Amino acid sequence: MEVLIVGAIIIFILVYNNTIDKNKFFADNEKYLEIFREEDYTFLVYAKYGEDADADQLYMKRVTYAVIAFFIILAFSISNNNGADIINQQFFLNLVLSAVVAVVVFKSGYTQLKSYYKQHLHEIDVMLPYYLKSLEILIQHYTVPVAIGKSIGDAPEIFKPGLRKMIDQINSGDSTVDPYMEFANTYPVRDSMRMMRLLYRLGIGSQEKKQERLMMFSRTVSALQNKARETKYKERLNHMESQTMIMLVVTGVGVMLIILISMMMMFSM
Repeated sequence: MEVLIVGAIIIFILVYNNTIDKNKFFADNEKYLEIFREEDYTFLVYAKYGEDADADQLYMKRVTYAVIAFFIILAFSISNNNGADIINQQFFLNLVLSAVVAVVVFKSGYTQLKSYYKQHLHEIDVMLPYYLKSLEILIQHYTVPVAIGKSIGDAPEIFKPGLRKMIDQINSGDSTVDPYMEFANTYPVRDSMRMMRLLYRLGIGSQEKKQERLMMFSRTVSALQNKARETKYKERLNHMESQTMIMLVVTGVGVMLIILISMMMMFSM
């Protein structure tokens, strides 16, 4: 245990004095560390913090915290083992325990982002029809890919990462429905699949067919907007009902307390 403490102090001093450059260490081993990076991690970072966030820096922080947790748990485990020989079975159990804790610490950052995204899917459900309505206006004057590109600046923040990825795939030559479906899978809310298929069809075919499909797209978007308005109205109504119920309960409890206090005062006379 004493050796571990001394070693930890020496490493801390070397890192603090920049004798050991931890940033260089992570940079040199980046290709190995990237193996553990989740495919949707960057998207989830942008969805929560915006596109100005540094996803790479946040990922390296997760790795750093996991490494620190590994060595802390390992040191405590060996200490509790009263300095047992490090080649015995207990050491390997401690090693496994430390690795498990490190994995939990590493994954906790991703789990929090995933949880945040799932909690906000309802907001995405409400925002999508209004974004599609603004996109519909642009499509009347531009092709679908150009309209999508022009819409990104005014789109809700949470849509921007998915829109940029979709438009990059389209501009790189992917003329299939896949970029649109990937966007729909990224935002799995009400009618997102159907709307993305309609959007894809708007971009193919003759100008006459475009007008027909644009009318269908417009009607569908209007229907979704009506649903979104109904959802907002119901939410406000439920909120008002809950607030009214709370007020009634508080008032009832207050009246009961006043009556109870009055009765106790009468009996005490």
